[in-house]
Amino acid sequence: MSTEETAASNKPAPPDDDGMTWWYRWLCKIAGVLGGISCAVSGVWNCVTVNPLNIAAGVWMVLNAFVLFLCEVPFCCQFVEFANAVAARADKLKPWQKAFFYCGMALFPIFLSFSFTTLFGNAIAFATGVLYGLASLGKKGDAVTYARLQHQKQGDEERMAGTANGAPE
Repeated sequence: MSTEETAASNKPAPPDDDGMTWWYRWLCKIAGVLGGISCAVSGVWNCVTVNPLNIAAGVWMVLNAFVLFLCEVPFCCQFVEFANAVAARADKLKPWQKAFFYCGMALFPIFLSFSFTTLFGNAIAFATGVLYGLASLGKKGDAVTYARLQHQKQGDEERMAGTANGAPE
């Protein structure tokens, strides 16, 4: 092996732009699929009534399910021409944008018609938004780096206190 080949093989893979690991990305996608299923089932069940607000909330929940399927697993929506374009655009969104969008979509039917069906039907869709929100916070730092930063901060504060009192360094 030449030195170029060993350097190429030792080079780490390029990090994702959103900083999510592969298993967390899959966890978010699985939560999105389960949230879509729960929204669809609860939405259809919610439409079996004569109350117009329940029907509106049920239709919104079915729409939520369709959007979740469209954004998270576009191969389930092969009959829709624009599914791949929407999925590509949704993949470009930052995690905090997805979190805001999914949580807002899940809260609207609950505000429209507060019931057991709307509350628990949208719970997993809301949890998907929460998972994306947690992903936007970033990775947890290691203890060594944190201790090094604290030590540096303490030294900076001591230097600032020494110069503020007029004492020589």
